[in-house]
Amino acid sequence: MHAGSYDHQHGPPNYNRAFAIGIALNLTFVAAEFVFGIRANSLALVADAGHNLSDVLGLVLAWGASVLSSRSPTPRRTYGLRSSSILAALLNAVILLIAIGAIAWDAIGRFSQPGPVSSGTIMGVAAIGVVINGVTALLFMRGRERDLNIRGAYLHMAADAGVSVGVVIAGGVIALTGWFWVDPVVSLIIVVLIAIGTWGLLRDSFNLALDAVPEGIDPGAIDDYLAQLPGVVKVHDLHIWAMSTTEAALTVHLVKENDRVDDALLQRICGELHDRFGIEHTTIQFESALADYPCGQAPPEVL
Repeated sequence: MHAGSYDHQHGPPNYNRAFAIGIALNLTFVAAEFVFGIRANSLALVADAGHNLSDVLGLVLAWGASVLSSRSPTPRRTYGLRSSSILAALLNAVILLIAIGAIAWDAIGRFSQPGPVSSGTIMGVAAIGVVINGVTALLFMRGRERDLNIRGAYLHMAADAGVSVGVVIAGGVIALTGWFWVDPVVSLIIVVLIAIGTWGLLRDSFNLALDAVPEGIDPGAIDDYLAQLPGVVKVHDLHIWAMSTTEAALTVHLVKENDRVDDALLQRICGELHDRFGIEHTTIQFESALADYPCGQAPPEVL
C-alpha cells in the first residue's frame, strides 16, 4: 500500500478590507433607514432596515469565519478551523430566514390597518440604499465564484440594491396614487426576493455541512478519470467533501495490477486532480490486485 497527499496552501484571498468597509457602510445605513422609516411610518423602510441588519450580521459571521479559516492545524483539529466558513454560511442563511418571517408577519398585519407614509422620505432613503448596497456588492464581486461566503455576501448586497430600487418605485406610486397598501405589498415582495436568494445559500451550506460533494465538482468525472489511469484496474472508497467554502478534499483507494510503488504516478494524479477538478487536498491509497490481503473497505465486486 502507498499513500500520498497533495495540499496547496495558498488559502483564500484576504477580504478583510472589503468586510470592514461593507459592514461600516451598511451599519450606518441601517441606523438611518430605521430612524427615517419610523418617522415616515413606512414598514417597507423598517423591513428593509431589518433585512440590512441581518446582512450586517452575516458579513460579521463571514468575516470571522474567514479569519478562523486561516488558523493553522493543531493535533486536535487536524484541518484547523477551515470548516467554520461552512458554519458561518449556514448561520447566515438561518438568520435571513428568521428575518423574512418577521417582515412577512408585520406586512400582513398592515393590510388590515394601512397607515399614511411619507413617500418622499421613502424614495430618498431607498435611493441612498441603492448606492450603498451596490458599492458593497462590488467589493465582493471578484470572489463570488470560488467562495460560498463571498458569494452569499455578493448576492445579498446585489439583491438589496434591487430591493431598494423597488422601494423607490413604491414611494413614487404612493405619491402619485395615495395607495398606502403599496407599502406592505413591497414588503412582501422583499420577502419573496430574499427567500429566493437565501434558498441557494441554505441548500449549499447545508450540503457542505453534511460533507456532500461541493457544487461544481463532478464525482462521476473524477471516478472515470481515476479508472483510466495507467495500471489502475479498480477504483473504490472514493470520498469528496469540503474542508471549507473554498477548499475540497478527496480520499480514494486505487487497485493497481502490480505492487510496484509509483511515486511519479502518485504526483501526477494529485496534480491533475487539483488542476482539472479543483481538489486542494488529496490522499490516495494504492492497493495491489495481487495482494493476499484484500482491502476490507472494498465492495464485493472489487474483491
